[in-house]
Amino acid sequence: MHIIIAGAGAVGIQIAKHLIDEGKDVILIESCSDRAKFVSSTLDCMVIEGSASSVGDLMKAGVVKADFFISVTDSDEINMIASGIVANLFNVGKIITRIRNPEYQNSVIISEKFLNIDYVVNPEIEAAKEIIEITEFGALSHVINFKKSNVRLINMEVEKDSALINKSLHTIRTTIDSGFLVSAIMRNDNLIIPSGETLILENDSIYFQAPDYSIKDVFKKKDYSNTGLKKILVVGGTRIGSRVISRLLANNYTVTLIDKDYNTCKELSDIYTEALIVNADITDENIYEEEKIPGYDLIICLTNNEELNLLTALYAKKVGTKRAIALVVNNNYLKLSRQLGIDSVVSPKSSSVDSILKYIRKGNITSVKSIFNGMAEILEFTLDETNPVIGKKLKNINMPNSSLIISINRKNSKIVPSGDLIFFESDSVLIITKKKSIPKIEKIFTKNES
Repeated sequence: MHIIIAGAGAVGIQIAKHLIDEGKDVILIESCSDRAKFVSSTLDCMVIEGSASSVGDLMKAGVVKADFFISVTDSDEINMIASGIVANLFNVGKIITRIRNPEYQNSVIISEKFLNIDYVVNPEIEAAKEIIEITEFGALSHVINFKKSNVRLINMEVEKDSALINKSLHTIRTTIDSGFLVSAIMRNDNLIIPSGETLILENDSIYFQAPDYSIKDVFKKKDYSNTGLKKILVVGGTRIGSRVISRLLANNYTVTLIDKDYNTCKELSDIYTEALIVNADITDENIYEEEKIPGYDLIICLTNNEELNLLTALYAKKVGTKRAIALVVNNNYLKLSRQLGIDSVVSPKSSSVDSILKYIRKGNITSVKSIFNGMAEILEFTLDETNPVIGKKLKNINMPNSSLIISINRKNSKIVPSGDLIFFESDSVLIITKKKSIPKIEKIFTKNES
């Protein structure tokens, strides 16, 4: 598969890393000379210093044989122009474009008839979706919800008083709870896709699923029940903030917004009459008492200053706010936030990468989530009548060792698969895998078109 990525920013690099690790043929186009040299020295792919809107540079990148063209430069206009050129001059399989400006998002300009863009990604929309999903599940730390499969995965550190320590996964399921399933373990920067004999150790970072009633028993120091969040404070009247407020109100939450810009507050108060809009500076310590911030169930920090978002979330929790979500741009803050005690951190860049990867993946993929800094992916897809595994037993399809089928949803019934499980049409399948195994999984679960 030949894939051209225009733009070697954080999103472009993340996508390239994923696809390179899977053995895809990736070409990056970057206009900044220094950036192009840096990326060329760090990624195992060809990097062309040039413009994505240049026919000559596109030809150098092999656009005539490209299966995907992905334009994720920092400029909406360049992304659209480059996509338009590729769509009209070359026979590229699919065109994916990142567009931030909502005026373009709702315009006929990016319609199929005008630019022939197959898939448009808006980082703010993707981040807002993720924030609402996190909120709906109690703003638990690093919760991933897969609606089709009816599975909720929780990521937590195993503390020294945990009932899991030094027990195998088989023992945990037979003595603690049969519904407790560990899907992935990060131990000393090494990713483990576990088997039944794998032991859980102190300080392991694990992704697991379990019935709500058993979670408190396993993690004694923390409360992972849904606290029934109702009263929510949003800090920052940004475009993401506005989208989040709209969705929160639609879901019947009680919403307050704080922003220091008067004009922003006035504009949002006219749009969201059901929300309380407060013109104030969140860095003013007095505002916490004046607006009774400790009494909120959740604070969502969405200003354009990621350091302010993290500090505000930390301080709000310190003074009594139950839970906190912070928006960050720098993915290096994702790991730091967990150590600081912030319940959840959302990155528009990571949300965009997951959205793009979902579109690239073969088959009826309904969701893709990258975990542990992209070392593994969780794929959710539905089996249609053409799928080659239908009628076969799981033990006969030769799954890679570095992958695991977590769950199957069949007619709204969740199944923890065994080797004798037979696949049926319309099954919703959830798989966790190391990136190197994705091509093999695609081959197993995708109809051979040749």
